[in-house]
Amino acid sequence: MTETLAADATRNPASVSAPADTFNTRANLVLLVLCAANFLVGIDFSILNIALPAIGSDLHLGEANLQWVATAFALPSGGLLLLLGRTGDLVGRRRVFLAGIALFTAASALTMVAWDPAALLAGRALQGLGAAGVVPTGMALLTTSFAEGHARDRALGIAGSLMASGFTVGTLLGGVLTDLLNWRFTMVLPIVLGVFVLIATPLLIGESRNQYHSRLDVPGAVTVTGGLLALIYALTTAAQQGWGRPDVLSTLIGGVLLLGAFVAVEARSAHPLVSLKVLRRRTVALGNVGGLLAFATGSAIVFIGMLFLQQVNGLSPLRSGLVFGWLGVVAVISGNVAPRMIGRYGSRSVLVVGLLAQALGSVVIATMTRGDSVLVLLLAGSVWVYGNLHAVVGYNVTATSGLPDEEQGLATGLATTTQQVALTVGIPIMSAVASTREKGLLRSGRSAADALVGGFHLAMWTDSAILLVGTALLAAGLLRRGAR
Repeated sequence: MTETLAADATRNPASVSAPADTFNTRANLVLLVLCAANFLVGIDFSILNIALPAIGSDLHLGEANLQWVATAFALPSGGLLLLLGRTGDLVGRRRVFLAGIALFTAASALTMVAWDPAALLAGRALQGLGAAGVVPTGMALLTTSFAEGHARDRALGIAGSLMASGFTVGTLLGGVLTDLLNWRFTMVLPIVLGVFVLIATPLLIGESRNQYHSRLDVPGAVTVTGGLLALIYALTTAAQQGWGRPDVLSTLIGGVLLLGAFVAVEARSAHPLVSLKVLRRRTVALGNVGGLLAFATGSAIVFIGMLFLQQVNGLSPLRSGLVFGWLGVVAVISGNVAPRMIGRYGSRSVLVVGLLAQALGSVVIATMTRGDSVLVLLLAGSVWVYGNLHAVVGYNVTATSGLPDEEQGLATGLATTTQQVALTVGIPIMSAVASTREKGLLRSGRSAADALVGGFHLAMWTDSAILLVGTALLAAGLLRRGAR
């Protein structure tokens, strides 16, 4: 992950094809394959969310444990991301990419035929493990396939917007398939896309590795993997069981300490998983903060919003999917407009304005109650999604552009890590907020319906507050004159 990905193509031309600086037929096909992998991971984050009530009923999985359908995926996908990305640098990025796709596809088949909760959660965990191999190596293959500048910016923008739009498109497909057929059919598309990528990748993309570094940063891998796993476990358990359990606080503290140790290890390692020197650049550091805000708050609102539509407003999976399906259309539009806005106003301005629009939409959604018009949600959600996609594309370009070749791969690795960590922790954090509030209202004598709405409101207001405060601080750092 920390290797100079762009420089690999020039130092070691036998390992990869020369990076494309124009979008010819071959370059378009390479981008199609890598975007298909990105989209595959994106839809899998959300396609089962809309089917959670149906899954719980079918497999007798209690409501308190439904979140594990998402968390079983998130734990390995976030916790092992850096380790598998670095492994790809050493043994071959295409090799790890293909192994990840193969595992992801097989795990999707297991999830599809799951006969009990254990089989379902095993399938989801294996999907997460596959995604941890696919995402960092796929991004590395993309950066070595396109030359720095307009070609790479455009490729990064398209790939990032497709992954983000996959979250909302996944809810549409999940709703339609669950309502008309069965929740198990939600896994058909991941299987089909996985087979396509497995076949096409060896035909279009050469192997890529860094032969100048041959050691794995074992202390770094152990500390960051353990820290992320502990942090996600603590947040997830708190959402289900409350903050009073001894293992929640101890695991949370342990996770923070391990991540602190990881930073100390990386500062001294000769072959770090994440080189800290690139964070000295203001645009890289703050660009990644913007990505963290966009993805963490975005994944949480999709997850919590879907449960709100079905459990509070009583919408069917099909109608809920249609609501988010429209938002998927807005996401595609925004993802195509954002690169043009970047060309006109600059990536930093687009990132900040996108986050502000996302925050505005979140504030309106946070005020919604039972029986509110779906039209209100569609309008507010459209503003939110449009801003989110502008922020995603803006962050990808801000955090990876304007750097010398020897730092390009470092910045790309950090951007990929930020994205996956944000997606991993966003849902557990907001679910913990909602669950804590809901349980408190129930203890005070409020009805179950009122407690559910109260939990939703607090989670959404928390989401909005994080966005507003974070964006204000980000704007102060990114938009000041002379920021580099």
